[in-house]
Amino acid sequence: MGWKWLHRWIGLVAGTLALVLGLSGAALSLDPLRSAWQAAPAAPDLSVATLAQRVQDQVPGLEEIRRLPSGLVLAFAFDGDQPRAWRIDPASGAPLGVYQPSALPRWVKNLHRSWLAGDAGRIASATLALAMLVLSVSGLVLLARRLGGWRRLGRRVRGTLVQRLHVVTGRVLLLVLALSAVTALWLSATTFGLVELDAAAEPEALSTPNGQAPLPPDQLPLLQRLRVQDLHKLNLPAADDPQDHWQVTTGAGQGWVDRYSGQTLAWADASAAQRVQDWALLLHTGDGAWAWALALGVSGASIALFWYTGLLLWWQARRLAPKLRDNSAPAQADALIFVASEGGSSWGFAQALHAALVAAGRRVHSSGLEHFCAPPAARHIFVLAATYGEGQAPAHAARALERIESTAVTSAQVAVLGFGDRQFPAYCAFAESLAQALHARGWQPLLPLERIHQQSPQEFARWGEALGQALGQPLAIDYRPRLPATSRLTLQSRQEFGGGAGEPAAILRLALPGSGRRLGRFVAGDLLGIVAPGTAVPRYYSLASGARDGFVEICVRRRPGGLCSNFLHGLQPGASVQAFIHPNPGFALPGGRPPLLLIGAGTGVAPLAGFIRGNRRRQPMHLFYGTRDREHDFFFGQELADWQSDGRLASLHTAFSRNPGGGGHVQDALRKRAAQVGQLLAQGAHVRVCGSRPMAQGVAQVLEALLAPLGLSLAQLKERGRYAEDLF
Repeated sequence: MGWKWLHRWIGLVAGTLALVLGLSGAALSLDPLRSAWQAAPAAPDLSVATLAQRVQDQVPGLEEIRRLPSGLVLAFAFDGDQPRAWRIDPASGAPLGVYQPSALPRWVKNLHRSWLAGDAGRIASATLALAMLVLSVSGLVLLARRLGGWRRLGRRVRGTLVQRLHVVTGRVLLLVLALSAVTALWLSATTFGLVELDAAAEPEALSTPNGQAPLPPDQLPLLQRLRVQDLHKLNLPAADDPQDHWQVTTGAGQGWVDRYSGQTLAWADASAAQRVQDWALLLHTGDGAWAWALALGVSGASIALFWYTGLLLWWQARRLAPKLRDNSAPAQADALIFVASEGGSSWGFAQALHAALVAAGRRVHSSGLEHFCAPPAARHIFVLAATYGEGQAPAHAARALERIESTAVTSAQVAVLGFGDRQFPAYCAFAESLAQALHARGWQPLLPLERIHQQSPQEFARWGEALGQALGQPLAIDYRPRLPATSRLTLQSRQEFGGGAGEPAAILRLALPGSGRRLGRFVAGDLLGIVAPGTAVPRYYSLASGARDGFVEICVRRRPGGLCSNFLHGLQPGASVQAFIHPNPGFALPGGRPPLLLIGAGTGVAPLAGFIRGNRRRQPMHLFYGTRDREHDFFFGQELADWQSDGRLASLHTAFSRNPGGGGHVQDALRKRAAQVGQLLAQGAHVRVCGSRPMAQGVAQVLEALLAPLGLSLAQLKERGRYAEDLF
């Protein structure tokens, strides 16, 4: 049983109940704020004796004085035959008004503590508190695993919006949830007598009148020594019992005082259990610390978002669960497919490969990588492995390398396919470890290790073609990604570029959908997925605009034989496309105002132009932009000049590779201004690179050379979230 399984099922089973406790706890957190607002402040040096004298003079029939953790002082007395409670001004002892808690907070408190069901409800609440503690611990373990270790718990979270919301709210909530769960368990234990608070027994000695009149409270030595700020409650001697005495309770302990002589009859220090009880009440309720109560309230309210995002992630994983047909037993299969997937998305590729091999007449067995084996009948073994966190294996495949080491090598050929995200320093690191382990053990490779960036259908299709050639038979791998709902976008305008190498391009501006359907929130650098008519696989284009701009803008180069690019180039204003937003959080800009070094080539300038367009705060942005021909390929040329004039773009450096004296490629522009680039990097600049892979490799070489004198590397910049690529 893994941590993920434990976390998921406790969350699903107990999540709804925890939601009730969280929301009721959030409502109860308002009580300490209200009490603190109502409380009249007491002077720090005010003694209990002075307070008792003032209140006794002002409130006839006084029986008890109580100070709540919020600082609110209450007096309890009988008004005729009716018990009354008054709020008290410590400075004068005068009543400020009747104290009457409303019915709603009492009802919410009973719901929170016992589900309105007495002892059975209290047992249920205690059980739920234990579940929340396990949920918190398992969540903390998973969070550390996702971020690459305990020391990285505070690092920036990457992933889809739902994943980031779940992890970020979890990071805020986990410690508070764990603390609330531990204190709830303690309070439940004291309620059911499992923990003895060791309340001091009342002394046998009684007050003895001896003809003396009772002393007023301001003449009692013990009460003179005690401060009001430490008081819990003070019980006055009963008027109809001459042998009764004063009883005072503070955080330090309990004391009893003879009403006639003022002698302290007994004093009992608070037990360790009682001190823990006081802290547990403070930490669980926030009563007495309004700022902490506010934090508890926010955390309780956030449970709703935490629960909802967790439910969405579970449902997404359930939808991605494999549905395999003709899954042969391992011993009878001649092709084995093993999958390592944290969220389940890699199984979609495995299903497509499984179906294609079956259609080709193969006997195929597919299962999780934790079941790795190599029966004698197997001719080919395929490993599809996603990398989790900072290079770790998905949780279910944590011992896969050990299993490979213990499996006897056979004549079967192996092929490893990695899934990951280039924005992470350890891109497909787990797949690399698997390939190295299999090679070291002596398995013969069918294909070299291949990596798939952000689950690209196009890259998977290319791998499938290479696989078919290696097997000597074509494979009809029909991978159809599950697509979100699309919106209808209408083309507003198009800006044509001839293209110096016979590949024309266009900047397409599309109107946002009408009120009937929303495209959703998006920012420059996110991707627009477009499914061309007659195709099933979307093509993605980097956005040169954000939702705040009020339109959708992309830059598209027409490729020979490209179904989607040719479709888009054939659109005229008024025509429409079906599209959806695919978030690209790893490429998003950082918070704050660090300098930005933007590097792009060709149509890759589109998201960088979007960053500059949205730079309303005039954050220092420096663009290095390379393209082929100033006349035919200078995308966003006029806009960049305008943005530089109004301060949104700090500097622009261009290179035109096909123009004489144009400066070569974008990496040449970087070398030419090495001093400026090095200074920006030394100042903590964040780098965003967009364009082709060969361009990015050339840029990386230049940046590595400039980072070396600073004692840095691109890997370190990636590790710190300062470097990201969007390549095609």
